[in-house]
Amino acid sequence: MLKLPGHNRYAYSPIIKRPNYSWPGGKRLAFYVALNIEHFAFNAGLGMDPSNRSGQQTTRNFAWRDYGNRYGNWRLFEMLDELKLPATILLNSAVCYTYPDLVEKIKARGDDVCGHGRTNAELLKPMWEDDERAAIKECTEVIEKYIGVRPTGWMGPGAMESNVTPDLLKEAGYTHLLDWPFDDQPVWMRTRAGPLLSVPYPLELNDAGTLVWRDHTGRQFADMVVDQFDEMLEQCERHPLVMNVSVHTYVFGQPFRLRRLRAALRHCKERAAGRVWFTWPRDIASFCALQEPGVIPGS
Repeated sequence: MLKLPGHNRYAYSPIIKRPNYSWPGGKRLAFYVALNIEHFAFNAGLGMDPSNRSGQQTTRNFAWRDYGNRYGNWRLFEMLDELKLPATILLNSAVCYTYPDLVEKIKARGDDVCGHGRTNAELLKPMWEDDERAAIKECTEVIEKYIGVRPTGWMGPGAMESNVTPDLLKEAGYTHLLDWPFDDQPVWMRTRAGPLLSVPYPLELNDAGTLVWRDHTGRQFADMVVDQFDEMLEQCERHPLVMNVSVHTYVFGQPFRLRRLRAALRHCKERAAGRVWFTWPRDIASFCALQEPGVIPGS
């Protein structure tokens, strides 16, 4: 019979055949907000542009993305402060020595910081293994130096991996990654150095794919957040789940989109009713590491 190329990172595990468990405090839905805070090369490398999908870098698309660090980040932080929501910062290490005010704000809030590569102007996938190892090492060390805490979670630039990225992350001391959108529960993945936890991270509730590439509006995205939350709040009575909303500061930092996102997240907070754990991937990973074998898929 036909045998297609595959991988051995995890085995098939249908949701209907898994053990039931609850998050801390008996909560059933773990919820986190991810802010992608990035730095790009000027007129070089890679970078998103909804008006020019050829990949060519221009002064205009650099400036559009730079808006996020000058304006969008600050409005999103204000929104999160107002709603009393924690954030997971997916951080390019180049941000650390380019935007010191952002670093101070991240430290003041005490947010969870995940390694997000050196810059989103490059991808790990085309690198040789030694070069990728060096890039991960540099990102990790720079974030630890400037933030003061070593990252233990990883989200690759562009969510693009090479065939050995999980192995290199585990060897570098990472405990969890967000690159694989294949489940709504955490799953232990296999690496050559031992297990690495995959924490759910969305392909759909991510403004990069939804707004930049598929031309949805901010209002449509906000409706998706509300619908996802309401549906998962019902489903989590049967299975513990993870929901994430991922935004880029130059996309949802735009005032007309920010208003809709604020309303959607307020809806989630108001409907939580003791069933939702507003958290970070770091704490999800710590919780999963303490469970008995067989509870978390792949363990």
